[in-house]
Amino acid sequence: MLRARMSVLVGMILFTAATRLLPHPPNLTPVMAIALFGGAFLTSNWAAFAVPILAMALSDLFIGPDHLLPVVYFCILLTTCIGLLLRTRKSLVAVTAAALGSSVLFFVITNFGVWYFGPYYPHTAGGLVASYVAAIPFFQNTLVGTLGYSAVLFGGFYLAERLFPVLKETIHELPA
Repeated sequence: MLRARMSVLVGMILFTAATRLLPHPPNLTPVMAIALFGGAFLTSNWAAFAVPILAMALSDLFIGPDHLLPVVYFCILLTTCIGLLLRTRKSLVAVTAAALGSSVLFFVITNFGVWYFGPYYPHTAGGLVASYVAAIPFFQNTLVGTLGYSAVLFGGFYLAERLFPVLKETIHELPA
């Protein structure tokens, strides 16, 4: 039973990461949703962190290098931590709040990285503000991508568990 559940979860993450290879508007991606989903559903902490990172790394092999990959991967790890908090409460409100929070986290951290590591803005307070202001149009896509892909992943697995009870997580109790 656990093998079927794990296979479906990993398959969903890999398939969703592969959607990054399709044409899409900038930042309308599943990156943060994958990290939330992995953290929430993969019961092994090792797998919760490794599977989303490996899925992203595989898709990045096709997309190509970017100087901000370490910053993005750091955001994935932090968002996985948020996903870990969802393990015991996967309600619509909790998942939506986690998706919104991880989108804001991604916006704040990656745009700080653009300012700090890139040649685009002066390394001044004004340059930092300019970096954030220039990124506002992309934030909408980040929100839509994270919320949309979270709905598909969380909602899709919820339905899969209902249709295929073998996918439900079993709680092993010790004999009394």
